[in-house]
Amino acid sequence: MARYVFITGGVVSSLGKGLASAALGALLQARGFSVRLRKLDPYLNVDPGTMSPFEHGEVFVTDDGAETDLDLGHYERFTGVAARRTDSVSSGRIYSNVLEKERRGDYLGKTIQVIPHVTNEIKDFLRIGEAEVDFMLCEIGGTVGDIEGLPFFEAIRQFAQERPRGQCIFMHLTLLPYIAASGELKTKPTQHSVKELRAIGIAPDVLLLRSEHPIPDKEREKIALFCNVRKDAVIAAPDLGTIYEAPLAYHREGLDQAVLDAFGISPAPRPNLARWEDVMDRLTHAEGEVRVAIVGKYTQLEDAYKSIAEALTHGGMANRTRVRAEWIDAEIFEREDPAPWLESFHAILVPGGFGERGTEGKIAAARFAREKKIPYLGICLGMQMAVIEAARNLVGLANAGSEEFDDEAGPRRFTPVVYHLKEWVQGNHKVERRKDDAKGGTMRLGAYTAYLAPGSRVAQVYGDTVIEERHRHRYEVDIRYREGLESCGLMFSGLSPDGRLPEIVEVADHPWFIGVQFHPELKSKPFAPHPLFADFIRAAVETSRLV
Repeated sequence: MARYVFITGGVVSSLGKGLASAALGALLQARGFSVRLRKLDPYLNVDPGTMSPFEHGEVFVTDDGAETDLDLGHYERFTGVAARRTDSVSSGRIYSNVLEKERRGDYLGKTIQVIPHVTNEIKDFLRIGEAEVDFMLCEIGGTVGDIEGLPFFEAIRQFAQERPRGQCIFMHLTLLPYIAASGELKTKPTQHSVKELRAIGIAPDVLLLRSEHPIPDKEREKIALFCNVRKDAVIAAPDLGTIYEAPLAYHREGLDQAVLDAFGISPAPRPNLARWEDVMDRLTHAEGEVRVAIVGKYTQLEDAYKSIAEALTHGGMANRTRVRAEWIDAEIFEREDPAPWLESFHAILVPGGFGERGTEGKIAAARFAREKKIPYLGICLGMQMAVIEAARNLVGLANAGSEEFDDEAGPRRFTPVVYHLKEWVQGNHKVERRKDDAKGGTMRLGAYTAYLAPGSRVAQVYGDTVIEERHRHRYEVDIRYREGLESCGLMFSGLSPDGRLPEIVEVADHPWFIGVQFHPELKSKPFAPHPLFADFIRAAVETSRLV
C-alpha cells in the first residue's frame, strides 16, 4: 500500500508546488522507489479544457484523453511516469460526481453535505491505484485559507487520520520574503500559514521555504520552534537558474532525506542521481546557441506554451546546444512583412491554438519558412496553417482556409481544406461529434496511432513507421486535397490507421519542414527528448552554421 505525501502551499500562490512535487518524485525514484503524482485543484471548472490559456496556462493532455493542469506536465517530465485521467481532479469534477450520485439515488435519500459526501468522494479519488506504487504524491492547488480549498484540506486530514500511523505526511511550501530596507528575511508569514494549516487539523512534517536569499540557521531554528517542525525538516527552496536543477538542489538541502525520516524509513537507500547530473551537464556545457521563433497567439503568457518551451530545451540538450526561444505575436504579420522579424532566426515553430485571430500571421510565417528554407515545425493548428499556405500558394486555391474560421450565419469566405472533424475511430468504436456539441471534452483527445510513410523524413526521425502521439483538436485537414498538395511537393507522410486522417505533412525539397496534427511536446522529457524536437534543433544547428 502506498505511502502518501500531501503537498500544500501558503502565503502566496505560484511558489512552485508542482515543481517541488515533481522534484521530490524524481528524488524518490533515484532512491529506488516507485511514485505517482496527483493534482487536486479547487476551481469549479470540471477540468481546464475550456479555460483560456491566459487563465490557467496550457492544457496538458494524457494518453487516456484527460485535459489536465500543466503541473501534470512537470510530473511527467521529471519522473517519466505517464499521467492518467485519475491523476487530476477538480472541485467541479468532485461536485459533479456527487450530484450525479444524488440524482441516481445512490445516497438513499440522505441530505447531501460537504462532510461526509464531498470529502468521501475526494478520499475515494485518493485511493485509486494506491497498491501500484510505493509513494503517492498529492499536490493541493491554491493556498491554505482559500475558501474553495477547504473540502480538500478536510479530506486529506480525514484520510491521514484513517490510515495507520506513519503512512501519510504533509509537506508545506511557503514564502520567506526579504525586506530590503531592514535587510531581513521575515518568518512571520510562514508562521501564520502554518497556524492556519494547524487550525484545520493538519500539522506539517516538512516545511519547504521559497526565498531569494540563503536562509541562516537562526531563521531555520526559529521556524522549526514556532512551527513545531524538526530543524532538519526545514528545507530551503532557493531560486534556480533552471527548473532541471531542482532535484539536485533539493537533494543538497536534504528534502528527500527529510521525507524518508518523516516516514521512519531507515536506513534509506542511497540515491543514484546520475540521470540529473547528466541533464545539468548538458544544460551547463552547451556548445552553441540557436534562435527559434515561436509564432503564436498566446505569447503574452509563456505558460500557455509551457510544454513546447520545455521540449525545445530538451531538443537543445540532445544536441548540446542552448535554445533561445523568442515569442512573436502572430497578429504582427497580418500587418507587417515577416521577413525583418524572422530572417535572423535559425528555425520557426508555429504552435496550436483556437479561433481565427492571428491565423493569417501564422500562414505568413509558414510561407516564409518554406520559401526561405528555414526549418519549420507546425504543431496542430501550425500544421493546418502550413497546409492552407501550400493550398493557396502552390496549388492555387486562393481562398483556401478552415471551416473553423467561417461564420455559419454568413456567406462562406473560404474553401475549407481544414474541416470540422465529425467522426473518427477510437480503439474499437466510432466517435461522432457535431459542431453544436458542448465544448468540454469533445475534441479528439489522447493517444492515437499513426502510420508513417517508409523513407519519409518523419520515419527516419522516429526510426519507426508506427507511432503513438497525443491529440487535442476538433478540426482536421481534409484528405480529399491530398493528391493536389502532394503533386506540389507537400507530402502526407503520416496517416491514421484507416488512412482517412492526415497526421503529418512534410516538404521533401526542404532542409526540414514538418507539420504534425498531434502534440509531440507533451511526451518530451529532459532525459528523453522527443525525437521530433531533437531533430528540429539539429536542423536549426545546421542552419546556424550556414549563416
